[in-house]
Amino acid sequence: MTDHDEQLFVGLMSGTSLDGISAAVVSFREAHGRVQPSLRHFLQRPYTPAQRDRLAGAMQRGSAREYCRVHTDLGTWLGEAACEALQQAGVAPAEVRAIASHGQTLWHEPGHSTWQIGDAARIAELTGCAVISDFRTRDMAVGGQGAPLVSMADQLLFAHDTEWRALQNIGGIGNVTLVPPRTLAGGEPVRAFDTGPGVVMLDAVTQQLFGEPFDRDARIAVTGRVLAPVVQALLDLPYLHEPPPKSTGRELFTPAFVEAFVARCREAGGADADIVATAAAYTAATIADQYTRWLTPMPHDVVVSGGGARHPFLLRCLENAFAEQGERNQRPAPAVRHFDTLFFDAEAKEAVAFALLGYLHLTGRAGNVPSATGARAPRVLGALTPVAPSVLS
Repeated sequence: MTDHDEQLFVGLMSGTSLDGISAAVVSFREAHGRVQPSLRHFLQRPYTPAQRDRLAGAMQRGSAREYCRVHTDLGTWLGEAACEALQQAGVAPAEVRAIASHGQTLWHEPGHSTWQIGDAARIAELTGCAVISDFRTRDMAVGGQGAPLVSMADQLLFAHDTEWRALQNIGGIGNVTLVPPRTLAGGEPVRAFDTGPGVVMLDAVTQQLFGEPFDRDARIAVTGRVLAPVVQALLDLPYLHEPPPKSTGRELFTPAFVEAFVARCREAGGADADIVATAAAYTAATIADQYTRWLTPMPHDVVVSGGGARHPFLLRCLENAFAEQGERNQRPAPAVRHFDTLFFDAEAKEAVAFALLGYLHLTGRAGNVPSATGARAPRVLGALTPVAPSVLS
C-alpha cells in the first residue's frame, strides 16, 4: 500500500436488531502500510414503531408491492440519515468520495442467496453523493457466506500489536473475528463467523413481556434469575455444532423460536424477569461455547461492541462463561474489554466498517476475507451508483 491523502466516506448501517439507522462520517488515510480511520461524526436515527413494524413484517411476509415500497422508503430514510450526519459534521456532499450503505437484510440464506434493501438511487439523489451498496452478494457468488464482512475492518483497523484479539459484535446477531497480532499480519489467517444470537432474543422477550423495545441498562435482567437448565439445553442448537464458516440471522431466531424459548422457561418455573435474564445468559453462553469449539488460539482479549455491549448483565454473564470455560479447560480466560475504551464509540463500529468497504471498493481492493466467509477468492465488494451528472458539473 502506498500513502494516500485523507478521503471522506459515510457509512450507513441498519442491523438485525432493527433499532434504527447508524450513520458515520469517517475519513481514511494510509501511512506506513496501515489504513487509519478518523471518526468525524456519528449519529443514530431510531426507527419509529411504524417503520420498525414494516421492516420486521417484511422479513416474515409481504407482497411484491410492499417489498418494492419498503425498499424505496428505506432508501429515503437512509438518505435522510446521511444528510443529517453530513450537516452535523459540517461536511459538504462534494467533499465525500462516496456513501457506503449496507441497507437492511430481509433474508439471508447461507450457501444460496442474500437480500439487502434500501434503494441506493434514492440515497444518491437525496445526498448528491455516489453510493456503494449490495456488499454481500459478490462474496456469495464465489462460494462465501456473505458474512461476516466486518472482518476486513477488524483485521485492518483494530488488531492488537502483539496478541491475538477477538472482536465480538453483539448486535441482533453475534459475530466474532479472531485476528492475529500485527506482528503476524499476512502470516496467519483471520477467522470469523456468526456466534449465534446477539440481542435478538433478549429484545424480543423484553418487548413481549414488558412492552419495552429493549432492556435498558439491564434493569429487568438484574432482577431475574438465570434458568441454567434452559441455557444448557439450548446449547444443543444444531447451528452451534456447525463448523465455520457459517452465518445466521432472524431466519433462524424467528418469533416461533422465541415463543418456544418462553414456553421452555415457563416450564422451568421462570417468571417474566427470569426469562429476560435467561435470554441474556443464553447469548453469553453461546459466545463462550463457540470460542471453545472453534477458535484457536484462544484470544488474549475480547473487544465487545454492538447493543449487547451496553447490557451490563449480559457482559457479566459473558465474563462468567469465559471463566467457567477457562477453568474447565485449564487455561486463562480472555479479558472482556469495551470497544469504545480502545477506539471510538462502539455503536459506530459497523457503520465505519462498511465505510471502509466503500473505500476499498473505490481503491480496487478486496473487501472480503475468504478465511472468514469461506469464499473461494478475494473480491472487490459492492455496486456503485455514481453521483448525478448535474452534481459533477
